[in-house]
Amino acid sequence: MELDMRKMRILQAIIDDYILTATPVGSRTISKLPDISLSSATIRNEMSDLEEMGYLEQPHTSAGRIPSEKAYRLYVNSIMQQARLTEAEKRFIKNCYSNTLDEVDKVVRQTAWVLSSMSKYTSMVLKPTLRAVKLKRIQLVPVSDGRALAVIVTDIGVTRDTIISVPHGMNYLQLERVSHVLTEHLQGCPLQDVSSVNIPELKAALDSQREFLNDTLAALHKSLQTGPGGVQLAGATNILNYPEYNDMGKARSFLATIEAKDVLYKLLTEATDVEFSIKIGAENQDKDMQDCSVVTATY
Repeated sequence: MELDMRKMRILQAIIDDYILTATPVGSRTISKLPDISLSSATIRNEMSDLEEMGYLEQPHTSAGRIPSEKAYRLYVNSIMQQARLTEAEKRFIKNCYSNTLDEVDKVVRQTAWVLSSMSKYTSMVLKPTLRAVKLKRIQLVPVSDGRALAVIVTDIGVTRDTIISVPHGMNYLQLERVSHVLTEHLQGCPLQDVSSVNIPELKAALDSQREFLNDTLAALHKSLQTGPGGVQLAGATNILNYPEYNDMGKARSFLATIEAKDVLYKLLTEATDVEFSIKIGAENQDKDMQDCSVVTATY
């Protein structure tokens, strides 16, 4: 059976209506549309064919049909038209970033808010990952005998700090020298490669302070990892404005899922190898997200 233009038009009309109402769509509803000049009987036959082809499903309690995940995938891949931002939307975005945002955390938080405000959906943004940024400077500051605070600054302004172990008796001047050597050798190095730099060359430069180098590099690398805490969420309750979530049990389940930052982190990091991704329903590996579609983009 072929998915001809007539079936495609009817399927698009059903999907468009279901997106707005979240209720099963009948042939009578489609027949009233100005661009569908077909009788209800003809539309019913076409809908029956679309159901047989796997594009429509019929709930037990209704005579209407609802789109299947296969239909949504076709809609995304072949029916949806690419849209451009309006001038008003461009101005809105520009105004949202008109004030200086001098910290990455603030930019991430503002971006999540902008996305949720414009889309009217729940939005999330992951802080820059190791592959996206490079090391700019390392500073070691003594905090007690045998312990120092390592402060790492990246090329995009991300700052991390962590407590590391250092040889007992190591003073400020010695730590300052180590800081200088580490910065000299690691500056411009992608953060994901910090733990695999030229160790012999660094050890030679550090001389008597070289024994703790491996532990220091490992601690720096660990502190720079972006984990679940690096996910910024906005518009969590936006989803409640959509008819699919009039069911309070379903709404409660969704809100509980997105509160688990590790689930969101996994969703966002699964798609870092592609510029743009849309996962529909069961295409999401996490079962708790299989009632949703997840759109992700890298930056």
